[in-house]
Amino acid sequence: MNLGLKNKVAIVLGASKGLGKACAKALALEGSQVVIGSRDEKILKDTALELEKETGSKILAVSTDVTIPKDLENFVARTIKKFGRIDILVNNAGGPPAGKFESFGDRQWQSAFETNLLSAIRLTRLVIPHMRLTGSGRIINLVSVAVKQPMDNLILSNSIRAGVVGMAKTLSQELATDNITVNNIATGLFLTERIKQLYDTEEKMKKVITNIPMGRLGNPEELAALVAFLASEKASYITGATIQIDGGLCRSLL
Repeated sequence: MNLGLKNKVAIVLGASKGLGKACAKALALEGSQVVIGSRDEKILKDTALELEKETGSKILAVSTDVTIPKDLENFVARTIKKFGRIDILVNNAGGPPAGKFESFGDRQWQSAFETNLLSAIRLTRLVIPHMRLTGSGRIINLVSVAVKQPMDNLILSNSIRAGVVGMAKTLSQELATDNITVNNIATGLFLTERIKQLYDTEEKMKKVITNIPMGRLGNPEELAALVAFLASEKASYITGATIQIDGGLCRSLL
């Protein structure tokens, strides 16, 4: 299937490793010009070189801390200077720490808000004018299956990521006439460093896998394929959706 992504310009945050890196690779393999951002400049540049070799597409690496407004402004400005347009935005940031309600104070709540909600708001606000200039766009937010079924010991993620979904649903209606779609991907448990940190013993990992009907963790490439589809011309009538990809983990009806 030709997804119509050749020569599109995509920006992907949290892309030096894990799910973000997989998304960047999938888009690049489809012929998109990809700009990747994360905080660690060295790892990010190494990732860019690796992806260029694997995909044959140009990858621009821009060191970015999603909690710093000037970094986000620079990220978008560098993209426009290099490629002249923005067609696809993949909002992605590392999840907040695990813990129960009483283990967190204002500082941890504020950090989760800035990292996982305010960063998506700021970056989306920055790219919308550029998408309007081209007459279309794709905004994709990586959230968590917790927005449909809250997960134990993840009070920060359960609360803050739900805000992203609320923002995206409202925005999808506001941008529909501009041919800009806004969707969320509710990720389940994938084989990433974060999952290894959350379930840091073999016993914990086995226990969590027993709750997944498919009996395994997801591969980042499986999620990336969904991102590529939602970014494509084929998904032009999908907006305001929150699509889970979790091996059947979430039991909710919607």
